[in-house]
Amino acid sequence: MPPHCDSMDGPVVTAAKRALEAKDVSIALAFVPKDGEDEVTRAFEAALRIRDQGSSVREVADLHFFETVVRAHRAGEGAPYTGLKPAGLDHGPVIPIAERAIESGSPERLIELLTARVEEEVRRRFDPVMELKARANGDLDANRAYVAAMLDLQVWSHRLYQATRASAHEHQHVHAD
Repeated sequence: MPPHCDSMDGPVVTAAKRALEAKDVSIALAFVPKDGEDEVTRAFEAALRIRDQGSSVREVADLHFFETVVRAHRAGEGAPYTGLKPAGLDHGPVIPIAERAIESGSPERLIELLTARVEEEVRRRFDPVMELKARANGDLDANRAYVAAMLDLQVWSHRLYQATRASAHEHQHVHAD
């Protein structure tokens, strides 16, 4: 998973900032599993109590709240908390395009990107299989090269299929249908 949820400009910290501005913890709680609500609410209330004591205190209080929300969010994903990441990290092309799709209400650009990437990768793996298949004529080394490429394509395809059926935060092995 990209460090998007851990970054200072990611959706979790953005929601936490909005929660503090609006004085409404529920904005941040939407990113937290039920068993993390109490801890996040306590951190939120503590931050609100001391935020007006100066910019340094506000910065520390806000940061503590952001860390608490992100840590609870990551726990809900079954992932470790490894600290807050700076804003502006390169998350690759998919996250920004997915965000724009949600904002615009149209998945077309995201579909185009993902479809093109899958097609490119299938062809990159498939073409060598066909070349090696043509040379697999009883020579053991040629046959092994073909089998390795064939299995690579098949296993990669299977894993891609599994990924399309898994939840976003699923960390365990997904079994085939």
